[in-house]
Amino acid sequence: MAAPRSQGLDSGQLLLICAAGMLTIAGISHTAAAGLADSRVAIGFGVLIAAGELARLTMPGNREVAPVSTAASLGYALLLDVGGREATQSALQVVAVMSVGMIAGALPHVAVGRPPRLDAMARRLLAGSLLAFAYRPFAHSLYDIARTTGDWWPALGVMALLIAVMLAADVLIAAALRAEQVRTAFGVAVRDEFRMAAPLGAAVAASGMLLALASHSMDLTALPAFAAPLLVTQVAFRKYAGIRATYLQTVRALSRVTEVGGYVEPGHSRRVSQLSIAIGRELGLSEPQLLELEYAALMHDIGQLSLRDPIPGGATVLTDPVQARRIAELGAEVIRQTGVLHGVADIVRRQCDPVGEAPPIASRIIRAANAFDDLVGASTDRDRAAAALDRLRLDGGTEYDAAVVDAMARVVDRLMTRL
Repeated sequence: MAAPRSQGLDSGQLLLICAAGMLTIAGISHTAAAGLADSRVAIGFGVLIAAGELARLTMPGNREVAPVSTAASLGYALLLDVGGREATQSALQVVAVMSVGMIAGALPHVAVGRPPRLDAMARRLLAGSLLAFAYRPFAHSLYDIARTTGDWWPALGVMALLIAVMLAADVLIAAALRAEQVRTAFGVAVRDEFRMAAPLGAAVAASGMLLALASHSMDLTALPAFAAPLLVTQVAFRKYAGIRATYLQTVRALSRVTEVGGYVEPGHSRRVSQLSIAIGRELGLSEPQLLELEYAALMHDIGQLSLRDPIPGGATVLTDPVQARRIAELGAEVIRQTGVLHGVADIVRRQCDPVGEAPPIASRIIRAANAFDDLVGASTDRDRAAAALDRLRLDGGTEYDAAVVDAMARVVDRLMTRL
């Protein structure tokens, strides 16, 4: 019923990729015509950018990042001098070096069938380009001030200001794309991007700024010196992302036990989870809330394993409230035994509470989504879906939250339109 959206590129992604492509062509063409300024430095930073793209990783929320590549790109854009020799590269040369480095780092992934996300690469290129075009016109003046007075604070202040602007612009672009991709409000997407992506972005930007300043005294040895700790940090991020992905896969596998045992209809937990997440996004839930909601929705029926005789079709909406609440409490107790999902256990425990008892919003969403799927199942019949929604509305807002049911109606209408 709640099938995921197509993975094709939307208009915002296409626009972003086209803009990055035009910048790439302009940067490479200009550099080829004007010649490569200080080729040793350009090649050194280009190699580090390529290595960073080769070591890219996917963070929670399907966010593809390349911290080492991004730090190297920003460092090259902010460079004032290398070993006492002024850095004279233009903004377009910065774009060219970033583009070639990113493409070189992506080719091995393409060769083994793991192509990078073009929109993520385009965002990284546009962020670095924005910084380069804003900063390079001031680079000579800032270098003169630092060289004649020995005061690097003006350069540091300009770097910090422009990086802050760049990060804000990058977050807004990412939020606009995400709002379209996952069907959530732009304000919610901005909040999620600031919470999930901004901390890593700030750390990478600070590393790029330090790399540019350290090149003054360390020459190109600053590149491996700064790359090593970033790579170690990236390994830790990769392990965290892998553990979280494995955790979700384990929960999904556990949720199928009720289906294999014949307690619920095949695909029920998956459909309830997908519909719940869509409703949660419609209501503006944040990413951490949506993750808890997904876990709880997948395991909302696990308490049925305690039943001696399965409910016909697993439809708890048709059973008496006392038994439904007992199933929810037993399921919550099973989840609580994991020792790490106490919030999820509470959501599952309270999924049968009436609206007047103020259960968590996630519990109200799961209750409505579960009832809808019990009534509709895998059917795509519009009349059946409309009848199920009408039935949920008939309780007058006491059993099912009216706002949740209204949000569900909008979600179902969009899904039916795409079928």
